[in-house]
Amino acid sequence: MSKDTSLFLRKATGLVRSWSVFDAFIYAFFSINLVTLGLYIFSQMYYLEGGLLPALIISAIFIIFEVVIYASLIAVMPRSGGDYVWQSRILGGGIGFTLAITGWWFILWLWVPLYADMLRQLFFTPLLGILGAQNAALWFSQTSLGLFVTAVIMCVLVGFYVAIGMKWYSRIQKYSFWIGVVALAIVFAFLLFGSHDAFVAGLESQATELFGADEGVYQATLAAGEEAGAVAPLWGGSLGAIFLAIPYIVFFNLWPNWGATLYGEVRGATDYKRNFWGMGWALIVTTILGIIFFLLINKTISWDFYMKANGAWWNYAWGYTDQIPPLPVWPYPAMLAVFMTKSKIIQFIVILAMSAWWFGWSGTVFLSSTRVIFAAAFDRLLPEKVAEVEPKTRTPIIALLLMVIPSLIVSALFAWNIFDFQSLTLCSTLVIAVTYLGTTIAAILLPYIKPDLYKASPITKFKVAGIPLITVAGVIFGGFLIFLLYQWIFDPNGLYGIGISNTNSVIYMLAMYVLAAALYLGFKAYRKREGVDIDKIYEEIPVE
Repeated sequence: MSKDTSLFLRKATGLVRSWSVFDAFIYAFFSINLVTLGLYIFSQMYYLEGGLLPALIISAIFIIFEVVIYASLIAVMPRSGGDYVWQSRILGGGIGFTLAITGWWFILWLWVPLYADMLRQLFFTPLLGILGAQNAALWFSQTSLGLFVTAVIMCVLVGFYVAIGMKWYSRIQKYSFWIGVVALAIVFAFLLFGSHDAFVAGLESQATELFGADEGVYQATLAAGEEAGAVAPLWGGSLGAIFLAIPYIVFFNLWPNWGATLYGEVRGATDYKRNFWGMGWALIVTTILGIIFFLLINKTISWDFYMKANGAWWNYAWGYTDQIPPLPVWPYPAMLAVFMTKSKIIQFIVILAMSAWWFGWSGTVFLSSTRVIFAAAFDRLLPEKVAEVEPKTRTPIIALLLMVIPSLIVSALFAWNIFDFQSLTLCSTLVIAVTYLGTTIAAILLPYIKPDLYKASPITKFKVAGIPLITVAGVIFGGFLIFLLYQWIFDPNGLYGIGISNTNSVIYMLAMYVLAAALYLGFKAYRKREGVDIDKIYEEIPVE
């Protein structure tokens, strides 16, 4: 029997179980992407007073309980749609639709310009600079049009390799995984065997040659970073300050469950332990790599310079000053590491290989969301056309277009900072965290609201003092999410800028929830006129 004919076809939906658990692990590993999301968010934390290394470790400990919850729910109901299916079947259709559609569809439009910003700063800008195209490099790095053009390129590229299907995307992410791991090991070697003096000399030479920086860029960057208020320590800070850094750092590592919406297409998804370790190892390995990266940056680049370079860059990028920083590009640590060699060939190869972290990860911005949209359409809460899959690739193309097209509009608003859109960056995490809280509550209640389903599942044997493990994990992770949401929304220390003090942020998020609720009520009424009772649909577990 050929490999293709052995695939289990979901005859009811048209989707196939084309992924292995290892494919799901790589997806989870890329979802909490150290090089893209990690370095991007670390660089923005320059003004916080809590040590980033303990914040990284403590946040990972809490997120382990998230992994328990999602591994359990997947084992009970391995269906495409994830959060939407679980919430709608346990908490009710209105809650499930509103939270999941807002968190997995509407808010992901805002993620597109963020993905694009990472692409231009770690791919286009450094590679063009190495090739001698200084003006083009700075155009991509510093201009609104450069960001928007990058977003368009990204949507075309990612839209294509999500459209060609899960099986092909798994191949892309596997190649990217191995290339990215080797490239990161090389960057680590540069930092391990290099010295601070070699870095300073390389910075003075290469920043001037590649990006037109003035002489004395090292000292000038330190001064600019100090003026910007860069204080974030590696280790230091009180326990309170460390916990106040966590609501920022989770922008990067809250997502080992990002593939949960895809587990209707993963073979062996009813095996709790395989699900747990697939996501758990992604979190553990990424956390260890983050610790190593921090320590190596501190050894060779110096943590003080790294944070002050970040402060100088974001102080300019966020519009707090119109003075271009002494280092006129984002201080990408991989680029700073290869400054220690004068070989343009080595620089180019290493940076190109490091971009595999972005290319292997980039499909996450559309892929998971399309399955939530598909699942809602399959329940008749969206037009039937949205639930159709392309026969050859088994991809819901209309659902994909519902991600791509609005994303370009949001990218334009973000690139030119219309309605102060750039201040909404962390909304992209807040809204998804609300969705996760809904799923966490569903997990806590599952054994009591759906006892027959729970008792028939493989997780019934996992208990703590007689209490279901999924309930215990839910209470712990739910408390963590409530802490995060309190800090973001009320922001008593003025650290995050997306709460009630930011009117645009509140309007934007509320508008998305209102839109989702309106869609639900509108389609429910429409289907009722057709003789379809949506409430009856939500009483049943989706078919395979």
